[in-house]
This record gives sequence, structure tokens and C-alpha cells, in this order.
Amino acid sequence: MTPCIPEGMRVAVMSGGSSSEREISLQSGQTVLQGLHAGGVDASPVDPAEPGWVDKLQDVGLVFIALHGPGGEDGSMQGALQALGLPYTGSGVLGSALAMDKQRSKQLWQGIGVATPGFASLHAKTDWQGVVAHYGTVFVKPAREGSSIGMSRADSAQSLRAAFELASAYPGDVLAEQFVDGPEYTVGVLGGRALPSIRLETSNEFYDYEAKYLSDETGYHCPSGLSDEDETEISALSLRAFHSLGCSVWGRVDVMRDSSGRFQVLEVNTVPGMTSHSLVPMAAAHGGMNVPDLLHGIGGLSLKEER
Repeated sequence: MTPCIPEGMRVAVMSGGSSSEREISLQSGQTVLQGLHAGGVDASPVDPAEPGWVDKLQDVGLVFIALHGPGGEDGSMQGALQALGLPYTGSGVLGSALAMDKQRSKQLWQGIGVATPGFASLHAKTDWQGVVAHYGTVFVKPAREGSSIGMSRADSAQSLRAAFELASAYPGDVLAEQFVDGPEYTVGVLGGRALPSIRLETSNEFYDYEAKYLSDETGYHCPSGLSDEDETEISALSLRAFHSLGCSVWGRVDVMRDSSGRFQVLEVNTVPGMTSHSLVPMAAAHGGMNVPDLLHGIGGLSLKEER
């Protein structure tokens, strides 16, 4: 039986913040707040972008983190809450920091043999033509942003440089990831087990911000249509990628399948979205778990974590 949030415990739902994903975080926070209330939990909102937010954590037994992007998903808030002696949901400092940094997570996966698309670090003096000649079409992305923010496709030296300029407007490194021509899947993780995979389908150039949060035309296929053998394989790969970064409790792993049928990990999200278009609640529902039960599970598992 999955642990749950103890009766009578006060929970602070932390959302908003000051990252480029603030608006999505506020939506996630509202979903979490409503779900906890529906599950009988005494929960209240906290926005760390507002003055006096720390004072709102008095007498709180658990902080449910619904922050997305830098400042909330990268280990910094996790470290602050640990320093305050407050339990919080999701991965700890190390797992959060590694998963948020796409470049370092891919370096780690390459080192231990977790399949992930090839990539190159970009900087002002990059040989643009050389990168395109080696990798062909690439997706350029800021290494420490989420929700496909600052991400674009490039297939020439000129478009690669333009994509770099766009991505470099955000803090941190910039990488070009080799394009994988095939279907995209996402696998939710809860308490050390993989939830049913979801196959994503969009008419956009890729699964971008608009397709994730705004479009009503994005297709979500759960069950994903994979065979039992393939479902077992993608689940095992996702769990290995997740745990190799030191992640824990819950999250989401994004995976592509190339033309040869091989699954390749794109990234791990340690604070997945909880909006009306979000994927972990969708996968949990397919497994018979509603949002209040999912939130109780995340909270209960987090309280058992040793930080």
C-alpha cells in the first residue's frame, strides 16, 4: 500500500516563483491545492516570489513543491527547505540539480551506457558547419530550462547559430541534441515503479510549449500501443535513467524511439506539470489512481525519504 499524508498534517503548496515557467507552475499549484483539499488535506498556497514566504511555512509538516524551472526544480529550493528542517516532496538536492542540467545528465548517461541521443555543447566559437555535418538535424536547447522554453530546430550552420542565439538568452549552457526521427513517449515514475507509458502526438514541429500546455489537438495515447515486451523495456530504461541521477519519489522520463526501434532517453523531470494537459496524472489515472490519491502517494513517499 502506498504511504499517504498523515491526517491533520498541514501542507504548504509551493508554486509560482520567478522562473520563465512561473505561469505553468501557478497552474500546477492550483491543481495540487484542489487535489489535496479533495483528499482531505489541510493545504495552503505559498509563492516564493512574494515577500515573507518563509513565514508562511510555520507549523507546516510538508512542503509540496510545484515549482518548475530554475530556482524551484534545480536543487536550490530543496537545499533551502532542508536547511529550514522542512520535509518536501520529490527528489533531493543532487537529483534535482542533475536532472535540471540536461547536459550533465546526458554526460552521466553516456558514461554508464544509458541510451541517449548524441549532443554537442555550443558556444560563441562553435564550428557551426561541423556540428551540422556530424549530427545532421539537431534540437538546440538551454541546458537548464524546462517546458521546451528557448528550444528550436536547426539543420544548417545558419539556423544552428540563430538557434544558439535564442537559447543563450537563458542562463546556463546551451546544447545541440541530435534529432531522433520517431515517436515520443513519456514514462511517469512513482515510488520506484514505472507508470504506463504515454505516446505523444502533435502536428507541431516538435512537442513544444504550445503543444504541451495550450493546444487541444495534441494526442495522448495511454495505453501507448507498445507490446508488453517493449513496455517492459521502456519502463526499465526510464527507471535506470531516473535513479542514475539520484532522483527519487516521483518524476517523469521523456523518451524517443529511433528508426531502428531503439529507445533513447531525452531528459528527466523531477517536478512534472500538474496542469489539465499534464502527463503523470494521466498515466496514474490509467493505473486506477485519481489525483488526490496520487498526491497523497507523493506526499507519503516523500515523508519517508532520508535527506
